[in-house]
Amino acid sequence: MKTITSKDNPTYKLAAKLTKRKYRDETGMYLIEGIKPLEDAISAGMRIEQIFVTERSREHGLPEENMILLNERLFEELSDTRCSQGVVAMVNQQESSNDMLLRLAEGNGGILVLDRVQDPGNLGTMIRTAEAAGMAGVILIKGCVDPYSPKVVRSAAGSLFRVPIIQKVDTDNLIEAAKATGRRLAVTALEGAVDYDRAGLGGRDMIVIGNEGRGVSDSFMKASDLKIKIPMAGSIESLNAAVAAGILMYESQKI
Repeated sequence: MKTITSKDNPTYKLAAKLTKRKYRDETGMYLIEGIKPLEDAISAGMRIEQIFVTERSREHGLPEENMILLNERLFEELSDTRCSQGVVAMVNQQESSNDMLLRLAEGNGGILVLDRVQDPGNLGTMIRTAEAAGMAGVILIKGCVDPYSPKVVRSAAGSLFRVPIIQKVDTDNLIEAAKATGRRLAVTALEGAVDYDRAGLGGRDMIVIGNEGRGVSDSFMKASDLKIKIPMAGSIESLNAAVAAGILMYESQKI
Protein backbone atom coordinates (compact mmCIF):
# COMPACT_ATOMS: atom_id res chain seq x y z
CA MET A 1 0.00 0.00 0.00
CA LYS A 2 1.35 3.41 -0.97
CA THR A 3 1.75 6.07 1.72
CA ILE A 4 1.53 9.84 1.21
CA THR A 5 3.03 12.10 3.85
CA SER A 6 3.15 15.46 2.03
CA LYS A 7 0.39 17.72 0.79
CA ASP A 8 2.61 18.49 -2.22
CA ASN A 9 2.14 14.98 -3.58
CA PRO A 10 0.44 15.32 -7.03
CA THR A 11 -2.19 12.66 -6.30
CA TYR A 12 -3.07 14.24 -2.99
CA LYS A 13 -3.16 17.74 -4.51
CA LEU A 14 -5.65 16.52 -7.11
CA ALA A 15 -7.89 15.01 -4.44
CA ALA A 16 -7.75 18.21 -2.39
CA LYS A 17 -8.84 20.24 -5.40
CA LEU A 18 -12.01 18.14 -5.67
CA THR A 19 -13.39 19.85 -2.58
CA LYS A 20 -14.19 22.75 -4.97
CA ARG A 21 -16.77 22.63 -7.76
CA LYS A 22 -14.45 24.25 -10.29
CA TYR A 23 -12.11 21.28 -10.20
CA ARG A 24 -14.91 18.72 -10.01
CA ASP A 25 -16.23 20.19 -13.25
CA GLU A 26 -12.78 20.27 -14.86
CA THR A 27 -11.77 16.73 -13.95
CA GLY A 28 -15.12 14.95 -14.02
CA MET A 29 -14.33 13.43 -10.62
CA TYR A 30 -15.60 13.95 -7.09
CA LEU A 31 -15.09 12.68 -3.55
CA ILE A 32 -17.19 10.22 -1.58
CA GLU A 33 -16.65 9.57 2.11
CA GLY A 34 -17.40 6.55 4.26
CA ILE A 35 -17.35 2.77 4.00
CA LYS A 36 -20.98 2.24 2.90
CA PRO A 37 -20.82 4.87 0.10
CA LEU A 38 -17.62 3.27 -1.17
CA GLU A 39 -19.20 -0.19 -1.10
CA ASP A 40 -22.25 1.17 -2.95
CA ALA A 41 -20.05 2.78 -5.59
CA ILE A 42 -18.14 -0.46 -6.14
CA SER A 43 -21.38 -2.48 -6.33
CA ALA A 44 -22.78 -0.05 -8.89
CA GLY A 45 -19.69 -0.48 -11.07
CA MET A 46 -18.43 3.06 -10.60
CA ARG A 47 -14.85 3.70 -11.57
CA ILE A 48 -12.83 4.31 -8.41
CA GLU A 49 -9.65 6.25 -9.09
CA GLN A 50 -8.11 6.31 -5.60
CA ILE A 51 -9.06 5.32 -2.07
CA PHE A 52 -7.53 7.30 0.79
CA VAL A 53 -7.52 5.69 4.23
CA THR A 54 -6.08 6.22 7.69
CA GLU A 55 -4.61 3.62 10.01
CA ARG A 56 -7.89 3.33 11.92
CA SER A 57 -9.86 2.42 8.79
CA ARG A 58 -7.58 -0.37 7.53
CA GLU A 59 -9.28 -2.88 9.84
CA HIS A 60 -12.48 -2.76 7.76
CA GLY A 61 -10.97 -4.98 5.08
CA LEU A 62 -11.43 -2.59 2.19
CA PRO A 63 -9.98 -3.52 -1.22
CA GLU A 64 -6.33 -2.50 -1.29
CA GLU A 65 -6.31 -1.78 -5.01
CA ASN A 66 -5.74 1.96 -5.54
CA MET A 67 -5.55 2.43 -1.78
CA ILE A 68 -3.33 5.15 -0.29
CA LEU A 69 -2.54 5.60 3.39
CA LEU A 70 -2.69 9.15 4.79
CA ASN A 71 -1.87 10.51 8.20
CA GLU A 72 -4.73 12.11 10.14
CA ARG A 73 -3.63 15.66 9.34
CA LEU A 74 -3.72 15.13 5.57
CA PHE A 75 -6.92 13.12 5.75
CA GLU A 76 -8.77 15.90 7.59
CA GLU A 77 -8.15 18.21 4.61
CA LEU A 78 -10.21 15.85 2.44
CA SER A 79 -12.88 14.92 4.98
CA ASP A 80 -16.24 16.72 5.09
CA THR A 81 -17.74 14.94 8.11
CA ARG A 82 -17.27 15.40 11.83
CA CYS A 83 -17.08 11.72 12.72
CA SER A 84 -15.27 10.30 9.72
CA GLN A 85 -14.69 6.58 9.26
CA GLY A 86 -11.30 7.36 7.75
CA VAL A 87 -12.20 6.56 4.13
CA VAL A 88 -12.38 8.99 1.20
CA ALA A 89 -12.41 7.94 -2.45
CA MET A 90 -12.06 9.71 -5.79
CA VAL A 91 -14.86 8.62 -8.13
CA ASN A 92 -15.73 9.49 -11.72
CA GLN A 93 -18.93 11.43 -12.35
CA GLN A 94 -21.64 10.11 -14.63
CA GLU A 95 -21.24 11.29 -18.19
CA SER A 96 -23.57 14.06 -19.36
CA SER A 97 -24.25 14.91 -23.01
CA ASN A 98 -27.08 15.78 -25.38
CA ASP A 99 -26.91 12.26 -26.80
CA MET A 100 -27.43 10.80 -23.34
CA LEU A 101 -30.30 13.20 -22.77
CA LEU A 102 -32.01 11.98 -25.91
CA ARG A 103 -31.42 8.32 -25.09
CA LEU A 104 -32.92 8.80 -21.65
CA ALA A 105 -35.93 10.57 -23.13
CA GLU A 106 -36.41 7.81 -25.73
CA GLY A 107 -36.58 5.14 -23.04
CA ASN A 108 -39.35 4.18 -20.66
CA GLY A 109 -40.14 5.43 -17.19
CA GLY A 110 -40.76 8.85 -15.74
CA ILE A 111 -38.11 11.55 -15.61
CA LEU A 112 -37.61 14.21 -12.95
CA VAL A 113 -36.45 17.58 -14.29
CA LEU A 114 -35.00 20.08 -11.83
CA ASP A 115 -35.00 23.71 -12.90
CA ARG A 116 -32.33 25.73 -11.02
CA VAL A 117 -32.80 23.90 -7.70
CA GLN A 118 -30.31 25.40 -5.25
CA ASP A 119 -30.49 23.50 -1.99
CA PRO A 120 -28.07 20.54 -1.90
CA GLY A 121 -30.15 18.71 0.70
CA ASN A 122 -33.21 19.00 -1.52
CA LEU A 123 -31.33 17.74 -4.55
CA GLY A 124 -29.88 14.74 -2.75
CA THR A 125 -33.26 13.82 -1.31
CA MET A 126 -34.93 14.08 -4.74
CA ILE A 127 -32.32 11.84 -6.35
CA ARG A 128 -32.83 9.25 -3.63
CA THR A 129 -36.61 9.48 -3.89
CA ALA A 130 -36.41 9.17 -7.69
CA GLU A 131 -34.79 5.78 -7.29
CA ALA A 132 -37.34 4.69 -4.69
CA ALA A 133 -40.24 5.77 -6.94
CA GLY A 134 -38.83 3.91 -9.93
CA MET A 135 -38.03 6.94 -12.08
CA ALA A 136 -35.86 6.45 -15.16
CA GLY A 137 -33.54 9.35 -14.39
CA VAL A 138 -32.99 12.91 -13.17
CA ILE A 139 -32.15 15.86 -15.43
CA LEU A 140 -30.59 18.99 -14.00
CA ILE A 141 -31.09 22.22 -15.92
CA LYS A 142 -28.17 24.66 -15.98
CA GLY A 143 -28.10 26.67 -12.78
CA CYS A 144 -28.79 23.75 -10.43
CA VAL A 145 -26.58 23.13 -7.44
CA ASP A 146 -23.66 20.78 -8.08
CA PRO A 147 -24.94 17.17 -7.79
CA TYR A 148 -21.46 16.06 -6.73
CA SER A 149 -21.03 18.48 -3.83
CA PRO A 150 -20.46 16.75 -0.46
CA LYS A 151 -23.92 17.48 0.97
CA VAL A 152 -25.70 16.19 -2.14
CA VAL A 153 -23.53 13.07 -2.14
CA ARG A 154 -24.47 12.38 1.49
CA SER A 155 -28.18 13.13 1.01
CA ALA A 156 -28.51 11.03 -2.15
CA ALA A 157 -26.58 8.14 -0.61
CA GLY A 158 -26.04 5.24 -3.02
CA SER A 159 -28.76 6.50 -5.37
CA LEU A 160 -26.22 8.91 -6.84
CA PHE A 161 -24.46 5.90 -8.37
CA ARG A 162 -27.56 4.05 -9.55
CA VAL A 163 -29.90 6.74 -10.92
CA PRO A 164 -28.99 8.17 -14.35
CA ILE A 165 -28.21 11.86 -13.81
CA ILE A 166 -27.65 14.32 -16.64
CA GLN A 167 -26.54 17.78 -15.58
CA LYS A 168 -26.05 21.24 -17.09
CA VAL A 169 -28.82 20.74 -19.65
CA ASP A 170 -30.11 23.74 -21.61
CA THR A 171 -33.82 24.41 -21.17
CA ASP A 172 -34.37 24.53 -24.95
CA ASN A 173 -32.59 21.20 -25.44
CA LEU A 174 -34.76 19.57 -22.81
CA ILE A 175 -37.95 20.93 -24.37
CA GLU A 176 -36.85 19.70 -27.81
CA ALA A 177 -36.04 16.25 -26.43
CA ALA A 178 -39.46 16.03 -24.78
CA LYS A 179 -41.24 16.93 -28.01
CA ALA A 180 -39.08 14.61 -30.12
CA THR A 181 -39.81 11.62 -27.91
CA GLY A 182 -43.48 12.27 -27.22
CA ARG A 183 -43.09 13.03 -23.55
CA ARG A 184 -45.31 15.50 -21.77
CA LEU A 185 -43.84 18.30 -19.69
CA ALA A 186 -45.74 18.50 -16.41
CA VAL A 187 -44.76 21.64 -14.51
CA THR A 188 -45.68 22.75 -11.03
CA ALA A 189 -47.65 26.01 -11.05
CA LEU A 190 -50.03 28.08 -8.94
CA GLU A 191 -52.28 29.54 -11.62
CA GLY A 192 -54.19 27.60 -14.25
CA ALA A 193 -53.10 24.32 -12.68
CA VAL A 194 -54.93 21.05 -12.05
CA ASP A 195 -54.72 19.16 -8.75
CA TYR A 196 -51.97 16.59 -9.18
CA ASP A 197 -54.23 13.62 -8.38
CA ARG A 198 -56.70 14.64 -11.10
CA ALA A 199 -54.16 15.47 -13.78
CA GLY A 200 -53.58 11.96 -15.07
CA LEU A 201 -49.83 11.99 -14.53
CA GLY A 202 -48.29 9.08 -16.41
CA GLY A 203 -45.18 6.94 -16.31
CA ARG A 204 -43.47 8.73 -19.23
CA ASP A 205 -44.12 12.31 -18.12
CA MET A 206 -41.29 14.69 -17.38
CA ILE A 207 -42.08 16.27 -14.02
CA VAL A 208 -40.50 19.73 -13.72
CA ILE A 209 -39.70 21.07 -10.25
CA GLY A 210 -38.61 24.70 -10.12
CA ASN A 211 -36.30 26.83 -8.06
CA GLU A 212 -37.17 26.91 -4.35
CA GLY A 213 -37.89 30.64 -4.38
CA ARG A 214 -38.83 31.50 -7.96
CA GLY A 215 -40.49 28.34 -9.18
CA VAL A 216 -40.40 27.03 -12.75
CA SER A 217 -38.97 29.30 -15.46
CA ASP A 218 -41.16 31.08 -18.00
CA SER A 219 -39.70 28.93 -20.77
CA PHE A 220 -40.97 25.76 -19.12
CA MET A 221 -44.32 27.35 -18.34
CA LYS A 222 -44.84 28.25 -21.99
CA ALA A 223 -43.76 24.84 -23.25
CA SER A 224 -45.68 22.83 -20.66
CA ASP A 225 -48.29 20.27 -21.65
CA LEU A 226 -49.71 20.09 -18.16
CA LYS A 227 -49.70 22.45 -15.18
CA ILE A 228 -50.17 20.74 -11.84
CA LYS A 229 -50.46 21.79 -8.20
CA ILE A 230 -50.62 20.16 -4.81
CA PRO A 231 -53.60 21.52 -2.83
CA MET A 232 -52.78 23.00 0.57
CA ALA A 233 -54.83 23.09 3.74
CA GLY A 234 -54.70 25.86 6.31
CA SER A 235 -52.41 28.83 5.66
CA ILE A 236 -49.60 26.85 3.98
CA GLU A 237 -48.67 28.35 0.60
CA SER A 238 -46.14 25.81 -0.64
CA LEU A 239 -44.28 22.63 0.20
CA ASN A 240 -40.57 21.96 0.37
CA ALA A 241 -39.37 21.20 -3.17
CA ALA A 242 -38.18 17.70 -2.28
CA VAL A 243 -41.49 16.85 -0.59
CA ALA A 244 -43.48 18.09 -3.59
CA ALA A 245 -41.25 16.15 -5.99
CA GLY A 246 -41.74 12.96 -3.99
CA ILE A 247 -45.53 13.28 -4.05
CA LEU A 248 -45.60 13.89 -7.80
CA MET A 249 -43.14 11.14 -8.66
CA TYR A 250 -45.11 8.51 -6.79
CA GLU A 251 -48.37 9.77 -8.29
CA SER A 252 -46.93 9.47 -11.82
CA GLN A 253 -46.02 5.83 -11.24
CA LYS A 254 -49.61 4.80 -10.47
CA ILE A 255 -50.45 4.56 -14.19
